[in-house]
Amino acid sequence: MNDTQNGAVFEAITVHNFSEKILEQVIHFHVMKLSGGFFLWVGSSPVLSNLAVSMSSRYDSMPLSTLVMGDPSNTASNSLAERLAKKTKKQVFVSYSLPMTDSNLSLSVENRIKKELELHPEHF
Repeated sequence: MNDTQNGAVFEAITVHNFSEKILEQVIHFHVMKLSGGFFLWVGSSPVLSNLAVSMSSRYDSMPLSTLVMGDPSNTASNSLAERLAKKTKKQVFVSYSLPMTDSNLSLSVENRIKKELELHPEHF
């Protein structure tokens, strides 16, 4: 659904949720498709503990990224936002609200996101 104001077309924000049991833990994913980008929240409980944003740059092959809120020593949101911005060529907001104690969990979560991107690109 699109809306027009003063000749400019604005896309409606759409929401897509999915969950998966990964390494004996139920992980929830919440995607809000925005005009020119998307917001992705990943977590096991309803907490927004951090937020990073990343976008492609015409001056560098690596996307630009910054932590908007949260602990700067936890780089999970920033790293994931960068990889998704590079893959999708969109502005990406990421909140990764899972403990960083298991690298296998992080890898499995990222693979699940990539699978969802392939199955439902219209939500990203």
